[in-house]
Amino acid sequence: MKLLIAVIQPTKLNPVKEALEKIGVTRMTVCDAQGYGRQRGQTQMYRGNEYTSHLLRKVALEIMLNDDFVERTIETIMNVARTGPEGTIGDGKIFLLPALDTVQISEPLRGPGAV
Repeated sequence: MKLLIAVIQPTKLNPVKEALEKIGVTRMTVCDAQGYGRQRGQTQMYRGNEYTSHLLRKVALEIMLNDDFVERTIETIMNVARTGPEGTIGDGKIFLLPALDTVQISEPLRGPGAV
């Protein structure tokens, strides 16, 4: 089992969610996130004054996956969340972490069956 954390642009949330449902990934946690990487924020104009926003709005998806779903989930997120054919800075990142166990609270299920 693996825990996948994908940080993507908010505008890509619905297309990614729909694409994941098509490949059988139907459970995820979605969190609002703020951060920056190589973009270092962005400069905007407001009422004639320029200001810099150092933190950009993102969405973080947390998905617990059985091992047989890992690669297809990564490929799907990469293909759908990418902006343009080659992607651009700020499209996001995917982190993959090992998961020791999963416990379903409503029923006494543990391990891959609880995912």
